[in-house]
Amino acid sequence: MARTILISEVERRRRRKYIINAAFRYTLLTAVALVMIYPIIWLVGATFKTNNEIFTSINFIPSKIDFTPYINGWKTRTKFTFTTFFLNTFSFVIPKILFCLISSTLVAYGFARFNFPLKKICFSILMATMFLPSVVTRIPLYILWKNLGLLNTYVPLVAPTIFANEPFFVFMLIQFMRSIPTYLDEAATIDGCNSFGILTMILLPALKPALISCTIFQFVWSFNDFLGPLIYVTSLAKYPVSLALKMSIDQSSGIVEWNQILAMSFLALLPALILFFCCQKYFVEGVTSSGVKG
Repeated sequence: MARTILISEVERRRRRKYIINAAFRYTLLTAVALVMIYPIIWLVGATFKTNNEIFTSINFIPSKIDFTPYINGWKTRTKFTFTTFFLNTFSFVIPKILFCLISSTLVAYGFARFNFPLKKICFSILMATMFLPSVVTRIPLYILWKNLGLLNTYVPLVAPTIFANEPFFVFMLIQFMRSIPTYLDEAATIDGCNSFGILTMILLPALKPALISCTIFQFVWSFNDFLGPLIYVTSLAKYPVSLALKMSIDQSSGIVEWNQILAMSFLALLPALILFFCCQKYFVEGVTSSGVKG
């Protein structure tokens, strides 16, 4: 009897200790999360404030809700609205994502599943390009596209992805494919499936989390790219959102409507946020794990 009471007391103390530790841990995590997310919360609140209120108050709650910054910011001071700029952005971001996924998957398939001469050397060169600063290739690429007469188009932004110019994605897919058991390929080969069929019917379904992760990364990087469009796009009618936001900061007039700029900045964040939360499950799985289980 005394032993049973002693065990119950020990279990009760252990449970109490676990609850206290859990409460402390989640309280600390919540506090850190609030500190990290506060700039975004403040950004949302600032879109409804006046310029004077933005610079005089750190409180994220505006004195009143006013959608005028969104309306005026969307119209811009040019003959184009942000509808044009968003359409321009998606017109090269979506093809860039598609070409990147296709080319990276094919290259990764070759390295992960085939043996060919100089494979290790080629793989080493591919990985070495990850450490090559993009600024090194800016001038040669600009001269190339200029000689081809393709400046002020989206071709310089999209064309490199056709040739798997993103070694990060190639490496991610290679590691994912290597973790997929090869006996699946062998079983498919026995059933009469060729190499292309193995890729499309066996590997691609298993690659879904990794492909979604690549999609999210490429979307965020391309959507927020400023330097690329700044170099190659010169026409206002072809400006993406990143250049349109910079254009909105016109200090020559002496008055900068920061509430409008912040409103458009928040709208520019929404596509990436929506994509991430819609694909969060697959994104986490693709980053933290690889291959199939079992």
